Amino acid sequence: MKMRMVVLLGALLSFTVVACSSASGNGAVEQSGAAELHELTLQELDDLLRGACIQATRGCAADGYIKRVHEAVEKGTKFTMVSPTAMPDDWTTVSPAGVGGGGAWEYVIERTKKQEIPVVQNTQLKSIQLLEKHRGSKFNAVLRVEGAGATLSALMAAADLGVPVVDACLSQRARPEIQQQISWLNGIPATPAALVTRFGDEVVIQKATDDYRAEDLARAVAVSSGGGASIAMNPMTADEVRRGTIPNALSDAIKVGKTVREAREQGRDPIAALIEVTGGYKLFQGVVSKAESKGDRGFSWTDAELTGVGPYKGHKYRVFVKNENIVSWLDGKVDVASPDYIYNLNPKTGEAMTGGGLGGYEVGSEVAMVGVPAPSQWTTQAGIDVIGPRHFGFDFDYTPIAELQKKRAVQFSPQ
Repeated sequence: MKMRMVVLLGALLSFTVVACSSASGNGAVEQSGAAELHELTLQELDDLLRGACIQATRGCAADGYIKRVHEAVEKGTKFTMVSPTAMPDDWTTVSPAGVGGGGAWEYVIERTKKQEIPVVQNTQLKSIQLLEKHRGSKFNAVLRVEGAGATLSALMAAADLGVPVVDACLSQRARPEIQQQISWLNGIPATPAALVTRFGDEVVIQKATDDYRAEDLARAVAVSSGGGASIAMNPMTADEVRRGTIPNALSDAIKVGKTVREAREQGRDPIAALIEVTGGYKLFQGVVSKAESKGDRGFSWTDAELTGVGPYKGHKYRVFVKNENIVSWLDGKVDVASPDYIYNLNPKTGEAMTGGGLGGYEVGSEVAMVGVPAPSQWTTQAGIDVIGPRHFGFDFDYTPIAELQKKRAVQFSPQ
């Protein structure tokens, strides 16, 4: 959601108190019931963050996230994870995220510099604390909003609070708008929510008419703050987490990150290995010949075009990006559409591309395009309505990726 911005291993431990030491933490939160927790190893954390970047369906640089986590571990921080099914019924979760806000109001940054208004630190933790104060109770666990940097946000917030992260996600993929989450599809609202801007402004949205309006209101705060706002949202009971998320989303990210890492270590093609474990498709491989980007209304918009190489030579691939990859075309014909996932990956490493801004399309870079079927929670009519092509202004209906791939005019041979 920022514009610019687990396969569980080892023994399961049972605690009545979660104790995660953190230099910036505010102490452990006493839990009212026992839960089976898994302490994430350093390797699992690395695989999680790299896999979450692949899940992001856009450009994403995992190295910086991994550095932050390593520094925390070196200081004694422990990161634990809990399955939704293992959460006590009286637990409540919170979901931290960043809301992008570039565009017309970026002049605010220049004005606040002249005013010498200081920029506050750890607005993510402050937004959670504000929501706790508003609700009058502490949270028992942190639930990830989406892939990419939201994974680091969830991990660090959980460590600061002394609670586990949940092995689930509101959307699994990254998505540009707040209402594009499984909870909203199941009638679970994002509000109440609390925002803290980079300047320390505090805003509580007690109630929004619906999650579309929650998006409007939160985006307005971010845009009017020159692009910097953290939000704590979706306070959910354990039952709501079980009904309103994609389960095992962090486990899936670990599996994805591990898959491409092990493929490289074994001298195998990481793209082929990823396709095998995800049930996905190799869509295209080419060099970015065009990437026209702009920031507007709090989002990053990119129109990217790739010129084919190898078996794809002589063909063109186009991608529409609103923060994330939404629709792609092969030689002018629709090839994949959201809610199905479109990954733009480094063909040598199998990881998300890191250049070219938020979209990840840097002119001159070679990119492998991979498509993966969306989880069933997304392909309901409600899911298609909220994140399908018509929502983004396209005059055509969603067609599942499997059907589109069968209808391709050109069937490329494996490289």
